[in-house]
Amino acid sequence: MLPTRLCIMRKLHSVLARTLTSGASTSPGLPDMSEGQSPIHVNNVRSKLRDIVGASTNWRDHVQAMQERKALHTLLAKRQEDLPPRRMKDSYLEVILPLGSQPEIREKYLNVHNSVRFGRILEDLDSLGVLICYTHTKQEMQQRSPLSIVTALVDKINLCQKIIHPDCDIKFTGNVSWVGKTSMEVRMHMLQQHGGDYSPVLDATFVMVARDPENKRPAFVNPLIPESPEEEEIFKQGELNKLKRIEFSTASLLKMAPTAEERNIVHDIFLNTLDPRTVSFRSRKLPPNSVWIEDAKLKGLEICHPEERNIFNRIFGGFLMRKAFELAWATACSYGGSRPFIVSVDDIMFQKPVEVGSLLLLSGQVGVDFLLKRSRPCLCCHQCYSLIMNNVL
Repeated sequence: MLPTRLCIMRKLHSVLARTLTSGASTSPGLPDMSEGQSPIHVNNVRSKLRDIVGASTNWRDHVQAMQERKALHTLLAKRQEDLPPRRMKDSYLEVILPLGSQPEIREKYLNVHNSVRFGRILEDLDSLGVLICYTHTKQEMQQRSPLSIVTALVDKINLCQKIIHPDCDIKFTGNVSWVGKTSMEVRMHMLQQHGGDYSPVLDATFVMVARDPENKRPAFVNPLIPESPEEEEIFKQGELNKLKRIEFSTASLLKMAPTAEERNIVHDIFLNTLDPRTVSFRSRKLPPNSVWIEDAKLKGLEICHPEERNIFNRIFGGFLMRKAFELAWATACSYGGSRPFIVSVDDIMFQKPVEVGSLLLLSGQVGVDFLLKRSRPCLCCHQCYSLIMNNVL
């Protein structure tokens, strides 16, 4: 569900270039679009999404509500040119998470270190990104949207603060920053109030896709028209982000064989773990000041209850991200022996939906690059080569 990319040693520049997705690069800040905007309470985002789609809040009625959406097929545009263009400011939204002014909602967001749970922030960003896209594609004459808008991937999340305080109000802002035929890039910002002013906490770039009412086929979305040189730059950056994703996807080890240099490096790592007395695959030797990759892994299992469903009766993508992040945090904490802090999130890809009632197996592993940069580097076991070739490290 959330594949991590291969990170080998510092000298493996070619491997990194082949496997690490760059995400959204630094881009110009969004112009001020807040005129006339009334902030939405974070608790109302999901209810607004249900109203737009026509989803039921009752689990027993939900299947019937989804069946009724089939009739909305007739409202889909046959061509993108048939849809009215939108401006960036048309999809701009502000959402308030009042941790300071409404203490009763803090506990949901609080962790044991008396800061905000980042997994909960991922959930809120995911919901906000979908709502922003529905705002971009809204048709005045349609009571319900015929589109099923889902999260395709999290391109990049960069944090500029180490601690998110649990007793200060948070504001999320965002809008559609780039549009293709059936996909939309959404840029979101999170700010926290200190001394009456909001200071930046993180920037996030999500990619959403639009599908038909039954979530089976792609559907066209409204084109986006930049209105200023600043917006032109933002739109251009979105196009560059798309091209980078395509480029790195085609260079994946799942599609392209490793180079001779990469094979030699992996072979050297393999030789370092051979026991010179036996020189056998069955007899491995852990080099000094090292740890096996297998000892830097954790796994977890989640039962996917109806409570965690989204408006399309599948498991909420934000919930999946939260669980994956919390396992990643626990894996890093277990390995490092101290509290880790998140710096950025790169490349969360949703490959297929998760059904309600599923048993969700989560697997976390400290990246090899991280292991090697610490005081206890990892020189891989005999499984290293096969793992690298399968792009699962």
